Amino acid sequence: MVVGAFPDSVVAFRGELIRALADQVASVTVMADDCCDKTKAEIEGLGVSFRAYPVERNGMNPLADLRTLRTLKRIFRELNPTLILAYTIKPIIWGGIASRALPSCKFHALITGLGYAFHGKSWKRRLLNKMVSSLYKFSLSRAESVIFQNHEICQVFVKRGIVPKNKCHVVAGSGVNIEHYQYQPLPLGKPTFLLIARLLGDKGLREYAAAAKLVKKEFPDARFQLLGPADPSPDGISLQEVNSLHQEGVLEYLGEASDVRPYLEQCHVYVLPSYHEGMPRTVLEAMAIGRPILTTSIPGCKETVEQGKNGWLVQPRNVEELAAKLIWFLSNPEKWQDYGSHSRKIAEEKFDVVKVNQDMIRIIGIAPKTEILSFA
Repeated sequence: MVVGAFPDSVVAFRGELIRALADQVASVTVMADDCCDKTKAEIEGLGVSFRAYPVERNGMNPLADLRTLRTLKRIFRELNPTLILAYTIKPIIWGGIASRALPSCKFHALITGLGYAFHGKSWKRRLLNKMVSSLYKFSLSRAESVIFQNHEICQVFVKRGIVPKNKCHVVAGSGVNIEHYQYQPLPLGKPTFLLIARLLGDKGLREYAAAAKLVKKEFPDARFQLLGPADPSPDGISLQEVNSLHQEGVLEYLGEASDVRPYLEQCHVYVLPSYHEGMPRTVLEAMAIGRPILTTSIPGCKETVEQGKNGWLVQPRNVEELAAKLIWFLSNPEKWQDYGSHSRKIAEEKFDVVKVNQDMIRIIGIAPKTEILSFA
């Protein structure tokens, strides 16, 4: 089962898993924050029912969270699911607590990353970290399984006593549909780097811009593109700041898009200088399309790169090292094709969404014709 919050990401990020669940069982209900009729129709097109519930994905308003918890309890009692899978922090915490209203219901959680609360050293971050860890521990205390997307994040939860090791499982991210993201030859034209991410500082956007400034001194024709929506998180970067970089000619801001394939197909190298990830989906998509990868040596990202074969890893927050590897790519264009082909090979062997979903379904123990309530 799945617990999350953002309806626009249901089909793109969890659609393959939800469709696989719908093929296995009698009834699946997907829950997310309220959305437009178009998004609702896309979700129901997966072969499931949709039920909206109120959730502030990035807010820290206790009254809003209490409303979320009460609504989840009410809907759980009404629908009486036999199995719940939750993903992202608030659906896991409040969904796990609300599931206690159904003692016979099996609860599972998918941890897709550590998130904002687990990073930073200010007293506010430490306080938030302690609070979130306590809520996670209480929510997950009756979970049948807790599924992680890389081993390091799993170890963090175990070492902090949030969840016992015997409940933990690790899968290869969310996987990537290698039929939907088909291999494409490299485009012609000026060398183009692309970063796809929500406009967050922790995604390394500022380092990407700073490195671009350095690289353009030697390679003025190099293009540095950025695709992604604004984000209301405390770590969010304003559109004003991004547009300023665009106007300066440092970055080409492309706005946001529901289908990233045309943008991936028109780039030569995919870049993600993130500080922390579970398993970066955009990197997997770029690999499936056949692009070299430049990302950081952090859990989640480092599993996607074989150094010197399909790309390079750099230290997070290190502008000089990032710029040096960007210059390496610009100085060695004859390597791009081989690196991209190897990316595709890794995507097929390790991250095929069919294999990942089979692992997920095995872990949560789905038996045919079971009712499922899934959150997204």
